[in-house]
Parts: sequence; structure tokens; C-alpha cells
Amino acid sequence: MELTVRRAGEKDIPRILELLIQVDMVHHTGRPDIFKGPATKYSAEELKAIVKDDKTPVFVCVDNNDSVLGHAFCIHKQVIGDSVLTDIKTLYIDDICVDEACRGKSVGKTLYNYVINYAKEQGFYNVTLNVWTCNNGALKFYEAMGLKPQKIGMEKVL
Repeated sequence: MELTVRRAGEKDIPRILELLIQVDMVHHTGRPDIFKGPATKYSAEELKAIVKDDKTPVFVCVDNNDSVLGHAFCIHKQVIGDSVLTDIKTLYIDDICVDEACRGKSVGKTLYNYVINYAKEQGFYNVTLNVWTCNNGALKFYEAMGLKPQKIGMEKVL
């Protein structure tokens, strides 16, 4: 199977919504106190605007039949003129998902490498993301891709 990554378009929205439910259910299983499940973080209408916006590129990994096997939602971020932070440009990965049926087939690695190359070509300083500690599969994947913790969010449930 040959994998290709491209910008998502409106035609991909139904499949992206299916993948967003998979993402939510991983989080719901790990933290049902926080995540409702099954749900999507964006509606179809919101996705139409997101996929058109160059500041929020969504990339999809597709097979030979142009079937979406995974997605990566990205957000361009830059704080300018802050009294403490430098003016670096960051590409934030807001969401990355590989269809459950396609895991272990290099879809995630292909998507991630595409995002890294995109960030380099666009002059970003770094690529960041958040991962929930209950998502061991994602944690292991990101560590294998060479990511290191930048900061740690902590909580005390009351």
C-alpha cells in the first residue's frame, strides 16, 4: 500500500468526523470523568472553515484509492512582543489520528514526517503537541518520533 499525505478538503470531512470519534473514544476510555464520548470536537460546518484556513492546515494520509487513513490538525502559533517569550513560530499539532484498523502500518509516521517537513519548509522553530497520559499508545508513538516533554500539566481531582 502506497501512502500519500495531502491537505484535507471538504470531501474528506465525513471521514475526518469518523476519525475524530475514534480520538474522543480513546480519551473517553482513559478519562470518562472529562470526555463524554462518543463525540467530535468539531462539527462538519466548523471543519469546512478549518480545512480552508491556511493558519489551521489539516493534512490527511491516504491510500492508493484516496481513502483517508489518518489526519493531522495543525495550528500556526506565534507570540510577538511578549515581555518574557521570544517571537518564535510554533506549529502546534492540535490532533493526530490514525484509523484503528490502520495502526502499525506507518500511517502515523508518514503523517508526522510530513508535518515536520511542512514546518521546516514554512520556517517554524518547533512543532508542539499535547498528549493525555491515559493515551499510552500516543505517548509511545511520540517518544519513538523523538519528541520530548516541553511542559507537564498537573491536576488534583477534587
